[in-house]
Amino acid sequence: MSEVRPAAAIRFAGGRKPHLPALDGLRGVAILGVLLFHTGHLPGGFLGVDLFFTLSGYLITDLLLREIEATGAVSLVAFWGRRVRRLLPALVTMLAGVAVVVWVAGPPDLVRTTLDDGPWVQLNLVNWHLLAESAGYWDRFGSQRVFEHLWSIAVEEQFYLLWPPVLLVIARYAKRPETWVAVVAATASIGSLALMVALLGAGDPSRVYTGTDTRAFSLLLGAVVATGPVRAALVRAAGRWVGIVVALLAAGIGILWSLADGTASRWLFTGGLFAHSLAAALLIGLCVRAPRTWVAKALAWRPLRWFGLISYSLYLWHWPVFVLLSPERTGLGGPARTGTVLAVSIGLATLSKYLVEDPVRFRARWAGGRSGVLAFTAVMAGLAVLWVVLPAPAPAVVDITGL
Repeated sequence: MSEVRPAAAIRFAGGRKPHLPALDGLRGVAILGVLLFHTGHLPGGFLGVDLFFTLSGYLITDLLLREIEATGAVSLVAFWGRRVRRLLPALVTMLAGVAVVVWVAGPPDLVRTTLDDGPWVQLNLVNWHLLAESAGYWDRFGSQRVFEHLWSIAVEEQFYLLWPPVLLVIARYAKRPETWVAVVAATASIGSLALMVALLGAGDPSRVYTGTDTRAFSLLLGAVVATGPVRAALVRAAGRWVGIVVALLAAGIGILWSLADGTASRWLFTGGLFAHSLAAALLIGLCVRAPRTWVAKALAWRPLRWFGLISYSLYLWHWPVFVLLSPERTGLGGPARTGTVLAVSIGLATLSKYLVEDPVRFRARWAGGRSGVLAFTAVMAGLAVLWVVLPAPAPAVVDITGL
């Protein structure tokens, strides 16, 4: 069992980690890839979601391991409280705002799917809800659902719920916690890949692409690289060629993004996504340990970092904007529509970041402790009421008497 060190525990109380500019830049790359994918300019841009997963696995595991080092344990309540304070305000703002706009101005089919999907988003289970409805990922990005992109947020939230207790058990019983975390994460990631290969059918790959069990390897590979022994081994292995290794990893990821196709590239689901996540994890680990490489410096470019800082809100808002500002509604197409939806998405994300996210996360004292629990309960109850009080249009009736 790890020994608790009270003085270190006091130093950890803020839950802050050293600032890593290159990782902000990687977030920026990830969200730009997703935006370019949805606007039809980068076929493999959807892999930006995988980069987000790997980054999340790395950052969360790094945070928890430093807590274990400082205190000998993991405070689950404190961790989950920080996650709620970080993620919920922007999500609730987007959900409520989009739901009302869709209910007022959207077509009946869109209103019905929005009110149907909303409670599952709130429960962080929307990926399983969409799979249960046989809503294929690759053919559903039309105009039917405004919350479908939140499947990835659900996967991350499920990881945040399940992974910290695993580390708590390891911290309690293992003499070398970081080594055991690396072993458990690596073993589980291989098991997740095996599930993906085993469950992949001949048709639509949505089950293995959006299922938490088959996508966990992206998060877990980030967790492996977050451990000290693995990061140190990476730097030793790269040696004086670390700059070249980082450049090759970045180039390989870029080539994948330019070539991959979600429906035609079946190799993605038999090891390609795993290889991409592994390359992303290695890139993250080396950028952290060797921040002076030219790739790490390029990722720390201020405009790219800014996109990384607003990436969460930008991911939340961009797809509802794409759906609501469709060519049919706006009369725009091509570059004009792309520019419009990107400008509106970035504007809403900026407002969310500086008027909702940051004030609650950094300055709202009421968001912590007992008042924070009361606020959370009230917000969740209010959101649940919203799905009930907004009346859904009656289903369309098909007259078959004339058939």
